[in-house]
Amino acid sequence: MSAEVSVVGSGPNGLAAAVLLARAGRSVEVHEAAVVIGGGTRTAPLFDDDVRHDICATGHPMAAASPFFRWFGLAAHGVELLRPEIAYAHPLDGGRAGLAYEDLDRTCDALGADGPRWRRLLGPLAERSQDLTELLLGDLRHPPHDPRVAALLPARMAMLASGLDRRLFTGAEAPALLSGVSAHVMGRQPSPAAAGATLLLAHLAHATGWPIARGGSQTITEALAADLRAHGGRIHTGSRVTDLRQLAKSRTVILDIAPRGFLDIARDLLPPRYRKALESYRYGPGAAKVDFLVSEPVPWSVPEVGKAGTVHLGGTRDAVYAAENAIVRGEDPDDRFVLVSDPMALDPSRGLPGKRPVWAYCHVPNGDPRDVTDVVRRQIERFAPGFSDTILASRCLRATELEAYNANYPGGDVATGAVNLRQVLGRPVPRWNTHRTPLGGVFLCSAATAPGPGVHGMGGWYAAKAVLGKDFRRVLG
Repeated sequence: MSAEVSVVGSGPNGLAAAVLLARAGRSVEVHEAAVVIGGGTRTAPLFDDDVRHDICATGHPMAAASPFFRWFGLAAHGVELLRPEIAYAHPLDGGRAGLAYEDLDRTCDALGADGPRWRRLLGPLAERSQDLTELLLGDLRHPPHDPRVAALLPARMAMLASGLDRRLFTGAEAPALLSGVSAHVMGRQPSPAAAGATLLLAHLAHATGWPIARGGSQTITEALAADLRAHGGRIHTGSRVTDLRQLAKSRTVILDIAPRGFLDIARDLLPPRYRKALESYRYGPGAAKVDFLVSEPVPWSVPEVGKAGTVHLGGTRDAVYAAENAIVRGEDPDDRFVLVSDPMALDPSRGLPGKRPVWAYCHVPNGDPRDVTDVVRRQIERFAPGFSDTILASRCLRATELEAYNANYPGGDVATGAVNLRQVLGRPVPRWNTHRTPLGGVFLCSAATAPGPGVHGMGGWYAAKAVLGKDFRRVLG
């Protein structure tokens, strides 16, 4: 292990850092404990060799908008992002549904009297999406390029964080749409952190969209890996780093791992104060994921829902918030927020006639060992009667099994840490540059660093920037 740069972990952030440093002329080696690279962007056959299931992420709004991927150029590397006509949908009881079309005008028309209010909330953000995304995916150390963009956020965030959005709309569809987006945060609802994430994700539906990758999320991983290898980098799978000293010959070490993992491999090398701060880092609720092999498209009561790339289930805004807050308290609510993806609605290459992948997840208390297959099946059946009759096979990845699959998901926390205001502003430890550590030459880049979770590569971008200093701009060309 004598490369100039050693990267531990091959998720999007680790590979982003590796690509940038390899392009800067550094010798780079990536060490991945699993036998397949990718972290949260893996795709595999589960029930049939010709049916491909995304193991974690399927929808990629942040990849489509990310400054890193915009620079990298996914399309130029053979990755086709398919943008659904409806970015996300939220069925309600009684045969109704909120539909977030990529077309803002069409969304507003569908929302009726609430359409002008939806436009006032998200329209100005969509018009300035690139600047806004750069701000919200920033490293919190630099002022916005355009203060007018930042000025769009405070009033909107205050309204969502305080719950006043329930007074903004007259119907149930618009608040439900926002609550489904907010629930991606896996934390207390409403809250300032959830409000920021909601504005980011919701406006992207009307800007760069909520696409999926043709062929599966693994194609993003493979594109990054191919570019790394083309610039001399190497990737070692089944290569578990258990002690930071294993990498002592490398001048630079970049860790795409959770704070808990950093504590495990650094041990007594960390200064006591920093170690204590990492030990106080908090993890959020877990996720439990169910993969289905089904015989036909999900039979949604509202057929338009089948055109959405992502579907949020849970009923009204208040019902979604109540369920999420119960999970935060460690409870087991009867009703759950469930996220569903039926990728063959956009990408026929994922399966076969009569055999298609559908996956769904719900939130559970951190470390919950229970199988949620029936919970998820019932929630889908609620809004898609007859779904159960289409199921050919299923499997559940419990929260504990998600941690075993990826050590960056402690207790099933796929966000690699609670997304609350304190941990957004200082993630994982309050420092001027959270990607640097007190150990010279050792950097963090996982979702536990700014800007947080998501397939965007920006944690790796900022870690590489910290390594390269003034040379970073030269790499970007």
